[in-house]
Amino acid sequence: MVRMVKVLDNFKSQSFETPDEALDAVMAIYDQQLSFLREAFKDFVKNGSKVASGGRIRAFYPYARVFTRLARRSDTRLSYGFAPRPGTYSTTLTRPDIFRKYYHEQFRLLIKNHDVPIEVGVSETPIPIHFALGESFHLEGDLTGDQLKDLPDIFDVPNLDIMDDEIANSTYVPGPGQDEPLSLFTAPRVDLSLQRLKHYCGMPAEFFQHYIIFTNYQFYIDEFIKIGRKKAGKDGYTRFEGPDPKGRLPQMPAYHLMREDGKGITMVNIGVGPSNAKTITDHIAVLRPHAWLMLGHCAGLRNSQQLGDYVLAHGYLREDHVLDDHLPLSIPIPALAEIQMALESAVEEVTGEAGYDLKKVMRTGTVATTDDRNWELCSAVQQNQRLSQSRAIAMDMESGTIAANGFRFRVPYGTLLCVSDKPLHGQLKLPGMADTFYRERIDQHLLIGIRTMEKLREYSPEKLHSRKLRSFNEAAFQ
Repeated sequence: MVRMVKVLDNFKSQSFETPDEALDAVMAIYDQQLSFLREAFKDFVKNGSKVASGGRIRAFYPYARVFTRLARRSDTRLSYGFAPRPGTYSTTLTRPDIFRKYYHEQFRLLIKNHDVPIEVGVSETPIPIHFALGESFHLEGDLTGDQLKDLPDIFDVPNLDIMDDEIANSTYVPGPGQDEPLSLFTAPRVDLSLQRLKHYCGMPAEFFQHYIIFTNYQFYIDEFIKIGRKKAGKDGYTRFEGPDPKGRLPQMPAYHLMREDGKGITMVNIGVGPSNAKTITDHIAVLRPHAWLMLGHCAGLRNSQQLGDYVLAHGYLREDHVLDDHLPLSIPIPALAEIQMALESAVEEVTGEAGYDLKKVMRTGTVATTDDRNWELCSAVQQNQRLSQSRAIAMDMESGTIAANGFRFRVPYGTLLCVSDKPLHGQLKLPGMADTFYRERIDQHLLIGIRTMEKLREYSPEKLHSRKLRSFNEAAFQ
């Protein structure tokens, strides 16, 4: 028996010469498809069994497609906004309420660089009902057991087979007759991450700003809340937002010092460990931020370092293992000049040290990232040999992961750590010593991070999203 499928089929694909027209079409399709699905779901909640007998109900994401005849770009300094070679490229799109400015800019650059129209239409990729209902709707809590059982027979549910990161990992190969990818992420992959961000961080995705600071200690968040509230309403910042302080905090709470243009600062307490670092960067990457930084504590590996000294990572010894299947260890993770210069300049500005004197408070070099919180329990001989060969100057549990995922997802990244202990030299992180360190250093360290982001904001996105993060066969979208 073939079941009837109800779809909304009132929009034919069209080609548009301007980004405004193309974006308007994307929004019209998305809104119509979403409204159709939501109305059908309301009917299902009210008349479940009757709707279930009426057949499957489907809605689809909009798509954007370009046909390029020449591989060119108007400015060879650009790292995105153009197709790498002649061909047909497409992607599915979602949440134009969040990505309106982003989509508009990508469309504008494609039209400018290739002098071709943008085709917009209804894709063959269904919108899962979970994503259509938004981040705040929980099916399990709002439907009966029978309704949950019937749901997959009526509506599309998330399909993990089309939510992988093959495009970002540079392992995707289109099948015969398939288009080349236009963006790193498909619409279902984006929608999944938007849901996860609300779950992990306690705030909807629209609050996230373009400049992200990660930390592994609540002390930094406490200080960011104080600074954020003072800055709100000044220097272009409009407001400060965070999870409800009276409620239960999410696993990785995020706080947002916001601007109207989205170029404010978001800070996330990711907790400890590379698994958390990968989890949150996997999802924030779909928002296409302009930069992310790791501000946290580390073990100093050189006896000449003092507690409270800063470490500016120029390289990473990756022993976190969580990305080994996605980004082989043989792939180098380079330092990015724009980020490095902004970090060093901010350290000079905040500490008052400059030039050769900056070496008194900061070292640059390799940071080793491990997945073993008790790495100090290995023999000193074993530790010293590996770390000495790598020339590492610090050890932590998140920085290498965050930098590697920035590289993988083409998000500019950087690391500035603060030495909180020196286990190889007899200075272990014990409660009394740690408390003193936290009081004396966190405020200055955080101010450096904020000032770095403000300096990076002075760059244009074209300068930050440099060619260093793009391969020779890249998706056109930034």
